[in-house]
Amino acid sequence: MPAAKFDLGAVPFNPDGWGPLDTTGDNTNVPFAPFSRSDKLGRIADWTRNFNPTRSKNPADSAFDFTSDASFPAFADDDSSFRLVDGKPPPRPKFGPKWRFQRQLQLPQRRDEEVEARKREQEKERARRDRHYQNRSNPSNHRRELFKSSVDIQPEWNMHEQIPFSTFTKLSFSVSEPEDLLLCGALEGYDRTYDRIAPKSERRLERFKNRNFFKVTTTDDPVIRRLANEDKATVFATDAILATLMCAPRSVYSWDIVVQRVGNKLFFDKRDGSQLDLLSVHETSQEPLPEAKDDINSAHSLSVEASYINQNFSQQVLIRDGKKETFEEPNPFANEGEEVASVGYRYRRWKLDNDMYLVARCEVHSVVELNNQRSFLTLNALNEFDPKYTGVDWRQKLETQRGAVLATELKNNANKLAKWTAQALLASADMMKLGYVSRIHPRDHFNHVILGVVGYKPKDFAAQINLNPSNMWGIVKSIVDLCMKLNEGKYVLVKDPTKPQVRIYEVPGDAFENDYVEEPIPEEEQVQPQSEGADDADGVDAAASGTNDGEDKKIEGQA
Repeated sequence: MPAAKFDLGAVPFNPDGWGPLDTTGDNTNVPFAPFSRSDKLGRIADWTRNFNPTRSKNPADSAFDFTSDASFPAFADDDSSFRLVDGKPPPRPKFGPKWRFQRQLQLPQRRDEEVEARKREQEKERARRDRHYQNRSNPSNHRRELFKSSVDIQPEWNMHEQIPFSTFTKLSFSVSEPEDLLLCGALEGYDRTYDRIAPKSERRLERFKNRNFFKVTTTDDPVIRRLANEDKATVFATDAILATLMCAPRSVYSWDIVVQRVGNKLFFDKRDGSQLDLLSVHETSQEPLPEAKDDINSAHSLSVEASYINQNFSQQVLIRDGKKETFEEPNPFANEGEEVASVGYRYRRWKLDNDMYLVARCEVHSVVELNNQRSFLTLNALNEFDPKYTGVDWRQKLETQRGAVLATELKNNANKLAKWTAQALLASADMMKLGYVSRIHPRDHFNHVILGVVGYKPKDFAAQINLNPSNMWGIVKSIVDLCMKLNEGKYVLVKDPTKPQVRIYEVPGDAFENDYVEEPIPEEEQVQPQSEGADDADGVDAAASGTNDGEDKKIEGQA
């Protein structure tokens, strides 16, 4: 079989130079389009075309389609029927990801209370996230009013120690049972009818303007001064100050405690007008409170309101029939014939070391007979100001979901509940009563109602809120040992307003003497504290002069 002949065709030859001849052959069947140097003569494929095979329904819309190109008009029909690859989209599986998340038609849901409550929770969570993002993006505006120091740090103060709270959580110290050195005051009995109060049978909270409540610091206490002169102990404090130290890792707001080293004795005091006299509200909550100080829901306004509620509640739940159980000595802060609140002071002593003892004044608020035995009670009240901040309405949930209400309060007021429990443990109270007090209307902060009263054993409640007594005493012991290494003088222990740590500053001897007091006493009317004992009381008098030299401060329970 002869081989096929291949005809190369005529190839022009240019004998005069390099390149094609000046004249070419017949080019009638060659497509040509006018072009410049920046234009392309032709394309094999156009990959710049926006082609989506899943959206486009036109099979001719591909990278190899030149039917719309004016350069090749004669071959448009042939190219429209020619394909190199299959442009069809791949078949979609029936059970693919898109099918799984495809929106399905649902039956209309009932817009009942659960659906509405879920929607409100979602809106509140979204608002909380927005506020959190705004606070993080602008930290200078994040709770400015709350995150400031409780005392103005002066430039001449010398900082000695800086203790992070992380070291407190690892401490542990066991103390033996305390001994009662003295009992003072008088107690009224507890009215058990308040244990049966429910939101449907609420009771109006009364005001006790005629009863006086005393918030006396350590060195202004004549009994502690007398015990110090008798060398009954080395360290002296009150239950409120000790509870603040014991629960320091749970605190968020700033606080301060004055420490005075006089000879071999150590006194823990509070300043006049200190925040320790007020109860914090929503301290450990994630929801920020209004920053305006004159707002009824600001941190300061709620603290004052909670303090008055707590005082009035502690007197209303008593049997006010004139019968009181008196102790060895009367109230050391009351004047003759003055009507005072029902309170008993237990001056107790703990052994911290071989030659170191601590004396503290502890308070109990009522007494009750259980199994022919006298039992001491502490009375405190939680207050609800606006259910929008907590998401739990006490009037609806307190009777059916009391555990949820308490869990919410433990989340928002962990430090306050821990301090109440610590004070009940220090006083060896047999029962701590917690009252639930709410505003009559969220915008009325003067009138309140009692919705319920619940009793707990302090040890059981401490275990429930994860409050370890050994850790509490470990914190106190470490701070006492640290202060005992300091030289004689006056110091202040300050909780950092923004960081979980405390600092110890050395301050001048006359510091805090000129602080503003709400009701200042004229100098000629001030009563100088009398020293008990002989000349050996000079050390205690020096400590007392570091705080207010006026008469024992009393706070009237008026709202």
